[in-house]
Amino acid sequence: MPDIARIAKNEEYLDEASQAVSELLTALEKYAAAKPKLAALCSYYKTDWMTDLNDDINGLLPENLKRGVLSEDAVFDLLAADEAVKRLVSEIFGE
Repeated sequence: MPDIARIAKNEEYLDEASQAVSELLTALEKYAAAKPKLAALCSYYKTDWMTDLNDDINGLLPENLKRGVLSEDAVFDLLAADEAVKRLVSEIFGE
């Protein structure tokens, strides 16, 4: 007698795993495209960031300018999250 429950269970696994792999592939493609931008942010944070922050403090920037990049925490948190991604990928794939 066929084991319908086993087939149904594994069909569910196939559906869930297929969706997860597809979503991960899409996310990794976006991440790969963003990597040069992360490197540029890291460089900016080490070079011109303080100058721009001082310009902001001294009121030299337009008030309507988005300035999240000038908050020390925003760039630091992003770079820390990037390191967490690297660690997790390394753990998952054993690299």
